[in-house]
Amino acid sequence: MSADDEPEAPQAFDDSRRLPGPNRWYGSPAVELTALTTAAQDETALAAWAQRVRSLCAALHWPEAQPQAQRHGASATLAFAAPEDMLFTATEVNEWAWERAAAAHGALADEGVAPTQPDSDDLPAMAAHFGRRAADERSRPLARLKAAAAARGVPVFVDDDSVSLGAGTGSRGWPRAALPLPMDVPWAALHDVTTVLVTGSNGKTTVTRLLAAMAAAAGRVAGSCSTEGVVVAGRTVLAGDYAGPAGARAVLRHPAVQLAVLETARGGILRRGLAVRRVDAAVVTNVSADHLGEYGVHDVEDIARAKLVVARALVLAGRRDGPTGTLVLDGGDAVLMDVAARTPHVCALRDAGHLALFAPAHDHPALQALQATGGSTCGVHGGRLLWTHGGVQHDFGPVAHMPLTLGGAAGYNALNIAAAVLAAAAAGLSTDAVRHTLMNFGAQPQDNPGRLERWSHHGATVLVDYAHNPDGLAQLLGVARALQTQRQGRLGLLLGQAGNRDNGAIAALARTAAAAAPDYVVLKELPAMLRGRAPGEVPALLEATLRAAGVAPERIRHDGDEAGAARALLAWARPGDVVVLPVHTAAVRQALAQQLEAG
Repeated sequence: MSADDEPEAPQAFDDSRRLPGPNRWYGSPAVELTALTTAAQDETALAAWAQRVRSLCAALHWPEAQPQAQRHGASATLAFAAPEDMLFTATEVNEWAWERAAAAHGALADEGVAPTQPDSDDLPAMAAHFGRRAADERSRPLARLKAAAAARGVPVFVDDDSVSLGAGTGSRGWPRAALPLPMDVPWAALHDVTTVLVTGSNGKTTVTRLLAAMAAAAGRVAGSCSTEGVVVAGRTVLAGDYAGPAGARAVLRHPAVQLAVLETARGGILRRGLAVRRVDAAVVTNVSADHLGEYGVHDVEDIARAKLVVARALVLAGRRDGPTGTLVLDGGDAVLMDVAARTPHVCALRDAGHLALFAPAHDHPALQALQATGGSTCGVHGGRLLWTHGGVQHDFGPVAHMPLTLGGAAGYNALNIAAAVLAAAAAGLSTDAVRHTLMNFGAQPQDNPGRLERWSHHGATVLVDYAHNPDGLAQLLGVARALQTQRQGRLGLLLGQAGNRDNGAIAALARTAAAAAPDYVVLKELPAMLRGRAPGEVPALLEATLRAAGVAPERIRHDGDEAGAARALLAWARPGDVVVLPVHTAAVRQALAQQLEAG
């Protein structure tokens, strides 16, 4: 299952189920609904929506709902806290509350929207109706198991078909329809494993793979999930996009796993929440404008708030004795740090000394302030990677000698490396294992497939990467321009985008491409990623922006197939050129790797 897989939403609603929910609920699961009718712009309708939620939750004897509504142009979002084992019922409560509030303003009838919930304002009747739904949703055998596991500090992972207790080597599972009694569970064999969450706009997969490699170097069996699949002990056990709860559960249920590294994508967080309650470290690599307009995320600050949900697994883990894990943030990312400073559970981690920061420069002001308190920081000084912890400085050597940086040209990978160093320290991995990994990881394309792979093709340098947003593409093109300057050749670029970005985001990607002054651009179609766009629409938008930015028409070519577009660029290349191939599709990337490896 993809992190973004979810049943089709009702006509007027995006019924996102969140666990553990938005940042504003400290320690409570939450459910969110986005309404798309014109009444969403009416403050009176929003107030009526929130009041209906509050009243019905009280009638159901649920904890305080704390409903909060927020408008976004023509739509509005309302989220509220709800019991963890009744989130589907809570979503229906939210739908009912909105439909009744909108109906009171005539919105549903005027727009021809059919209600999805009972057409009644009788609060006692609705409390009885949703009370029955909640009772059906709640499983008493599961509740007993959860309570017994919580008393023993054993994690529980639940999906539609199965339930497992413990993690990795200490995990056991049962079909959901045949759960054991607590007295029949082999509790002595169950335990948790060291777990790290990795999120952010760019660099997630690289940091995840680095941490898995560091764990292996330390003699631990690592399991990881990412947009590339589920990998255990270096072998892919599931291929596909598993950067969500389904991938996390697959790792945490594998009987060989001793240390879990879980890439946690935006889509998984916003649609299905976190799969874990307790982790040893959580990393937010950075935030940038990507996927705006989806699931109540409308600007970069919203992205930051969504990414920082991972910190809840650090705070909630130690709610009795204080936090037990470490949050790793990019101290040089102004938006991320600003949102973090206004987020209660992040502030709790900072105040408890469980915040670690990285930045390009080890003497960045944010890092220096944390170093003064004995905190953990990592950055570059004098071309060397330095980690400071408890006032003691550790030197990991020249950044240019670390293969992931391509001799220092890929400065953004120095940031990914710094993030991984801090997370590895929080996970208890030895400095020797970390140092060994930094000096070896990335030397071979198979170390980090699809992320800054460097190949030689008939004298040309080929860079294969997943760069899929303006910031990621700018970083990749910065590396390409540095190599181009060294080799004095031409620059060729493959360019395309999935259809679920708005016109502004697509234009921003093209402007980023044009700023690198490419000599040849092949625009690709992505037939499997049209996502509501007409065929040819995205390439046409990209070309219009490229031409407006000064790229000559004769330097632009179209290809209706990603593989064909990549082959066209390779055929164009000559010795000394640099060819940049941001590839979206894993199958195309694998075919390219075979072609490039064969020469």
